Amino acid sequence: MRLTVLGGGGFRMPLVYRSLLNDPGDAAGRCTEVVLHDTDQQRLDAIGAVLAELAAGRPGAPAVRATTDLDEALRGADFVFSAIRVGGLAGRARDERLPLTEGLLGQETVGAGGVLYGLRTLPVAVHIAERVAALAPDAWVINFTNPAGMVTEAMQRVLGDRVIGICDSPIGLCRRAARAAGVDPDRASFDYVGLNHLGWLRGITVDGRDRLPQLLTDEAALTSFEEGKLFGADWLQTLGALPNEYLHYYYFHRDALAAIRDATQTRGEFLRDQQAAFYDAATARPEQALAAWERTRLEREETYMAESREATGGWERDSCDLEGGGYDRVALAVMRAISRGERSTLILNVRNRSAVPGLDTDAVVEVPCTVDAGGARPLAVGAVQPGQLGLMLSLKEVERSAIEAAASGSHRAALRAIALHPLVDSVAAARRVLAAAQGGE
Repeated sequence: MRLTVLGGGGFRMPLVYRSLLNDPGDAAGRCTEVVLHDTDQQRLDAIGAVLAELAAGRPGAPAVRATTDLDEALRGADFVFSAIRVGGLAGRARDERLPLTEGLLGQETVGAGGVLYGLRTLPVAVHIAERVAALAPDAWVINFTNPAGMVTEAMQRVLGDRVIGICDSPIGLCRRAARAAGVDPDRASFDYVGLNHLGWLRGITVDGRDRLPQLLTDEAALTSFEEGKLFGADWLQTLGALPNEYLHYYYFHRDALAAIRDATQTRGEFLRDQQAAFYDAATARPEQALAAWERTRLEREETYMAESREATGGWERDSCDLEGGGYDRVALAVMRAISRGERSTLILNVRNRSAVPGLDTDAVVEVPCTVDAGGARPLAVGAVQPGQLGLMLSLKEVERSAIEAAASGSHRAALRAIALHPLVDSVAAARRVLAAAQGGE
């Protein structure tokens, strides 16, 4: 089985390869070849050196091939992981910095910065979908690329349900909450609903009993894990649900914005400089690429959402949350379920059909899904609280305006995508941010 990874020179690629090496399945269903595609040869060389070290002494390790030619990478693919970053980390840093000049949130996937990232990424993602349709029409596309919900919906307009979006935030929240509730995450089923980076955990069921109500009454347990520390027990008890970490930017917008503005670097600027140093080091000494990658990865995990943690007391992440990965494990679980027919339930970004009342059938939502050889099908989640549904509808309008702008080149649609975001409080500011972004292209 051949796996093609677009953005294969990206920093997180070794996590995917490590998961492939540790795949417990029988040899007949395993990935035998990984094709890395990237537009940057230096990145491919550096990550190739890391993968070679990981594979050393591992019989049966998937062969690795690298190319900068998209069509070559796609031909013969059974699965395509799309993990691109159009404009690189320099583009991300700019997306985050421009809104800050207008007093707006500067974040990779949320607010004006997230819309700017989407506007730049969508045309490339749609082009990729078109090339997959032409060269590997039977392949399944698993989309890592942010903003994941927006990009997945745009690609589905070309490839339909063969595009499945993934994110590690929901499963990370679910597993941490289950452990805090004193139950084995692998035995629990989770009631989760939302859009990508805008979702809520509403239930943790084990043996027919929902353990979330009890967790919400236990302040010590509730504040023992990341989301509890981030939002505070009182607010979680008020909500009656556990929000995805990215909702901190909505519920504590003023605090998060102040922390980001006070930081010496945005997250994108930090990662830009950090990863540039890694790629340079791995290029200069490829025999030490794995050690350099591990050091950089640990620092990356330790500093994740540092501004939000600073705004809520400056707490440190737990050691179990510093392992990295998440995306890779979800993606490999999807691939195994489809290729081997191993029925599984995973939280994914898929077409709504009728899973979430209040959203249309083609809206991409983030909900629990049944996954097997036929793909991913969303499970009905029941009624959604008005406040949650209202946010989802607002964000879906933003996503679709961005998709329209990318497809048509409409300036008005692009402005609408930024100005209608719930975290953008001025049409005039939105117009200036868009003008500055387009002026720099």
